[in-house]
Amino acid sequence: MPGAATLHLADGVALLRPEEQVFTAMLGGFANQQLARNLARSTVEGRENTVKAFAAYVNAFPWQWTPAMVDEWLGDLRSLRDLKRSTIRSYSEAVRAFCHFATDPLYEWATTCEERFGSHPVQVVHEWNTAVHVQDNEADAKKRAFTKAELHAFFAHCDDEVARIRAFGRKGWLPAFRDATLFKTAYAFGTRRNETRMLDAADFGRNPHGAEYGEFGLCRVRFGKAKKGSPPKRRSVLTVWDWTPDILDEWFTDVRPLFGVEGSPAAWPSERGLRIGCQRLNSRFIAYRLALGLDEGLDFHSFRRSYVTHLIEDGWDPRFVQEQVGHDHASTTSIYTCVSSDFRTRTLRRHLDGTVAAALESQNRRQS
Repeated sequence: MPGAATLHLADGVALLRPEEQVFTAMLGGFANQQLARNLARSTVEGRENTVKAFAAYVNAFPWQWTPAMVDEWLGDLRSLRDLKRSTIRSYSEAVRAFCHFATDPLYEWATTCEERFGSHPVQVVHEWNTAVHVQDNEADAKKRAFTKAELHAFFAHCDDEVARIRAFGRKGWLPAFRDATLFKTAYAFGTRRNETRMLDAADFGRNPHGAEYGEFGLCRVRFGKAKKGSPPKRRSVLTVWDWTPDILDEWFTDVRPLFGVEGSPAAWPSERGLRIGCQRLNSRFIAYRLALGLDEGLDFHSFRRSYVTHLIEDGWDPRFVQEQVGHDHASTTSIYTCVSSDFRTRTLRRHLDGTVAAALESQNRRQS
């Protein structure tokens, strides 16, 4: 069985540093068990690092852990480091998953620890000492969508920076142009940061029902947000704004070839690698936001929030918007905008219309 003690420790072999070596072997088994469940390697590595951090904080090995240690650790994370609720909960879930693995008799780690150290691991993360997920949305309340005026100012600043850098004869205008087009594309198709970053030139294509958009009638998102144990989720996003083909055509026809990346599939090539990294995008975005004095609640994901909000505000069908952004449930889409459901909208409109009609009828009676 993946992760079993017998696969990581040889019976009857003396260890030089038994506590450290057994703990390392347990972590290796934990990683194998999660990989066998098809969890992403980044998820596995993140959980492993969290377990290591907890062990270092309490200065104890898993067969010595107690619930009180978890209480102290999580309390410190909340009070001193001021981590977000969702982050703290993910940390506690990582330790819970590790303890569940280590105490499962099928993997024989409890027996191994009992034989070697006279003690065995127990589950230390319980309902009474961890936070409960009670809301569908626990995002930072400061995070929000751009207003249309803010979005216009942001994109105008992107273009101004390209012109300014180019006027000085610097090569940096190419990356600035790339990032400006990438930002506009993220808003044009409501894509997440990694979804946008991972686009290839071949991911843009025609929409037979929207011939006016030419070669850029749709965007095939191949690296959508995945569910646990599943590959990236794919979807096709249809072009909805008439300015989108123009900015993409200029980029792919006139500017991208200047990067000298012939043969590269990446839509947004990097100067030093295959494609641009997330950190570079964040740095550019924050620099522009600070230059404009915009609210710190705006981040890259605000392009996606703005896409949903602006389409709903402009009267697009909520189900269409939900399909465009790849949400399984309408309630998820409603988190992005104040227009949360057709029911609320229809109810408000019906009462407003009734109020106006009643006022007009009363006025007509008085006049007659």
